[in-house]
Amino acid sequence: MGAGQPDYDKDAPLRLETAAKIAFPDGTMGAKGLRKERDRGRLATEIIAGKEYTTLAAIGEMRRLCCVQAKERPGRANDQFGRKPDGSSSTDAVEIAQAACEAQLERLKNTFKNAPKNTPRRRP
Repeated sequence: MGAGQPDYDKDAPLRLETAAKIAFPDGTMGAKGLRKERDRGRLATEIIAGKEYTTLAAIGEMRRLCCVQAKERPGRANDQFGRKPDGSSSTDAVEIAQAACEAQLERLKNTFKNAPKNTPRRRP
């Protein structure tokens, strides 16, 4: 992997907490987050002897599925060499952040749309 870290077989089964520590060394993802991604259908896991495992390859696929592409704005075309116009880097960052927020909003909408209705119905 990196300097000072052992190399791992990308297809070796790893417990979720261990896999999270390896794939997200900054500590921003844990077993709970991986379980959420499993429940969303983006992370393949397997249960062996009552213990849940995943692989680094499966986490790589999950990351690919979670990748958010920024929308291309009209009038912001690349030049003939594929370069963005000058001054567009901060705009790109805003577009990426906006696209990520929109994707999160869609996920939340779908979550609430599919959630069971727990409130009793009022009589007219």
